Amino acid sequence: MRDIKILHTTFGILGDVFGLLLFMAPLITFKRIIRKKSTEQFSCMPYLISLLQCLLAAWYSLPFVSPNNLLVTVISAIGIGLEATYVLIFLIFSPKKGKAKICGYLFVVLSIFSSLALVSMLAFHGNRRKLFCGFAFAAACIMMYGSPLSVMRLVIKSKSVEYMPFFLSLSVFINSTSWSIFSLLGKDPFIFVPNAAGTILGAAQLILYVVYRDKKGVKKDEINESVDQMRTGKLQDGKLVDIQNENANP
Repeated sequence: MRDIKILHTTFGILGDVFGLLLFMAPLITFKRIIRKKSTEQFSCMPYLISLLQCLLAAWYSLPFVSPNNLLVTVISAIGIGLEATYVLIFLIFSPKKGKAKICGYLFVVLSIFSSLALVSMLAFHGNRRKLFCGFAFAAACIMMYGSPLSVMRLVIKSKSVEYMPFFLSLSVFINSTSWSIFSLLGKDPFIFVPNAAGTILGAAQLILYVVYRDKKGVKKDEINESVDQMRTGKLQDGKLVDIQNENANP
């Protein structure tokens, strides 16, 4: 029993470490945004989704909802701070129309979280509260882990892994695997299911990297310097068209 608790804590700490790396991955993108004082064609939506996921994860991991999830609370709180900072940077450097749209989306995110938290406190108690909050958290987590699918599709089309950094893919895989084992040891299906899906997606990304790492389907001078493209699934439209045209006319 003691060994299981030690393993449970160990994999939770690993999840926190690699979760932090994932949350910090967009720093290169935001360094570029601040330097150019423009959000260009980058989308704020992935960061809003991640903010919602972190809010729901933090709420789910609180002792009065689900016990023994302190490490989930820690990384979720860090994630809330970082994702909120990213959204704030978008608000500062977006054009006026963009600011209004981001404020609208942010209002929706905060309204969803507030409504779910309020309903869970007033309408549910004990295990029913855990079930309600767990389903909400798992759904948001699956949405976050599903975002790299478009970039995986681009890797296959362009036959290049330039848009899918190896260490970021590796971090996704290790992070998801750590939380999967953590949740198995803690017998928590709401943490296990989305992270098991993340493990599968992370493994698929690593397989794609092995397959396409030596192939150069895209010129390096056309590669966006953002390392979080894997998370966003967003490319600048003009560059995507150029890449598709180049592949069609070698």
